[in-house]
Amino acid sequence: QVQLVESGGGLVQAGGSLRLSCVVSGRTFSSYAMGWFRQAPGKEREFVASISWTGRSTDYTASVKGRFTISRDNSKNTVSLQMNSLKPEDTAVYYCAAATAWGSVADEESKYNYWGQGTQVTVSS
Repeated sequence: QVQLVESGGGLVQAGGSLRLSCVVSGRTFSSYAMGWFRQAPGKEREFVASISWTGRSTDYTASVKGRFTISRDNSKNTVSLQMNSLKPEDTAVYYCAAATAWGSVADEESKYNYWGQGTQVTVSS
């Protein structure tokens, strides 16, 4: 079993920054890929960012490239999402996810088999 607990969400003005963190317990954290997804009201959950098990490879959805940065600290079983230049359209519940059978970056939701409870990010205009 893998447990994921997100933190760091909140309310911020457009142009501001937030840092989301996800602490993972259970299976060997350093052996699998991690990702962040988000779900806005009335919309389907979408891929935001992914990081490989080594941390050397990352992938982002086009709308956040250059603004968001995913990182991991395998010594602390933590994956983070630094979000800068936030826009109202970034408002969503953000989910941390683990792909325990996959080591490379992955944008397919189906590759992720463990999920956190989500943290709300609200960006006001």
